[in-house]
Amino acid sequence: MDRLLSMAVFAKAVELGSFSSAAEVFRMSPQLVGKHVHMLEQHLGVRLLNRTTRRQRLTEIGASYYAKVKLILSEVESAEGLAAESKARPSGRLRINAPVSFGIHALMPRLTEYMDTYPEVQVEVSLVNRYVDALEEGADAVFRVGELPDSSRIARRLAPYRLILCAAPGYLKAHAPIKSPLDLVSHECLGFAYTELRTHWSFDGPEGLMTVPVTDRLMIDSGEALLMAARAGMGLLLQPAELVEPEIDAGRLVRVLPKYHPPTRPLHLLYAPDRQMIPKLRSFIEFAVAAFGTRKGSG
Repeated sequence: MDRLLSMAVFAKAVELGSFSSAAEVFRMSPQLVGKHVHMLEQHLGVRLLNRTTRRQRLTEIGASYYAKVKLILSEVESAEGLAAESKARPSGRLRINAPVSFGIHALMPRLTEYMDTYPEVQVEVSLVNRYVDALEEGADAVFRVGELPDSSRIARRLAPYRLILCAAPGYLKAHAPIKSPLDLVSHECLGFAYTELRTHWSFDGPEGLMTVPVTDRLMIDSGEALLMAARAGMGLLLQPAELVEPEIDAGRLVRVLPKYHPPTRPLHLLYAPDRQMIPKLRSFIEFAVAAFGTRKGSG
């Protein structure tokens, strides 16, 4: 006999108080219910139920076994529910949180692909640079740049985040040449108000890894605002490739120290542990890994 079915029959007989009541639920004879219970008792080598013509009651081991069986049946039901969910069409409101520059210049140009594929999903995007526990505040998926603190969140690693050092042609013409990262000490370095980039910039070059202190008269909490300052000739800019490469291609900014590469920064997609991951979240995770798991020049 199917042991899982026997467990289900046994549990129902306990809950309803008789073999005949359980038989009605499973559309089988009371005798067959009895055979299922007897099969379990033979397999375990213990008596689970004491029965008389008037009543039945669990033995001590039967009561413990019934509690375990309920957990097993619950897990089976949960697994079957997960399979059903996996076949369901993604729908509902999906809340995404991301850093501002990544959100504007990387996520938004690709998001239409996801929304076209899953028209029944409504997407709500929150872009913020300061650290907030967005999952705690209701976000379904969160993009994070930088090393992750120890967390109970699940993290999917994406392609590393690249930074590029650049400046306006007018700034470079008006100031001393920059031949080494050490020269940055005497230059205006536009400060990003988050992470270690506000005080120190690092580069990997012919001499190995170098970290130099930077001073800034202007510090802003927005990469887009820093970009405007750099275009106006206010100083050197160290910001993500997605933000500055179009400006370099257009000639409005010039790459500085091309032989020295700022170390890439980790990029992750975070979401809360969920045994029954709903289709909208699963579909977005698959999209994000495909879209940002490998990106141009991210090696």
